[in-house]
Amino acid sequence: MTLKKLDANPSTLASVLEQLKSDETNRNKINFILFLANNHPTTGLSWCPDCVRAEPVINKILEESTEEVNLIRAYAGDRPTWRNPAHPWRVDPRFKLTGVPTLVRWDGDSVKGRLEDHQAHLPRLILPLLASST
Repeated sequence: MTLKKLDANPSTLASVLEQLKSDETNRNKINFILFLANNHPTTGLSWCPDCVRAEPVINKILEESTEEVNLIRAYAGDRPTWRNPAHPWRVDPRFKLTGVPTLVRWDGDSVKGRLEDHQAHLPRLILPLLASST
C-alpha cells in the first residue's frame, strides 16, 4: 500500500518515535526501524557494504507490501562514531545494537522482532517480520 520513510540519528530518534506514537494516523500502521551506517560524503553510498546490500532489498519488500508501513532510517554515524562501544544505540537497552544494518519491527515502545546485520538482506526473513502480528 504505502511506505512512509522518516530519517533519524542518535539525537533525533526519540522524538521521531514519539511523533509516530502520538500521531493517530499511525495506529494501524506497521513501524520499522532500519539502523544504518551513514553515507560517505564523497561517494554518497554507505561506508557499510552490508547496508548497501540490505537497504534496497528492505525498501522493495516494504514498498510492495499490502500493509501500511512506516520506515525510520536511523543513521548511526560515520565508521568511528559507530565503532565506539559507548554509541547510544549499542548501550540503549531497547535496541542493544551490535551491527548495522539491523531491522527492527517497533511496536509502541519495544522491539517486536529483529533481523541482525547478517540477516537483514534476506527476503525470506524480512517477509515473516512484516507479516508477524506479535
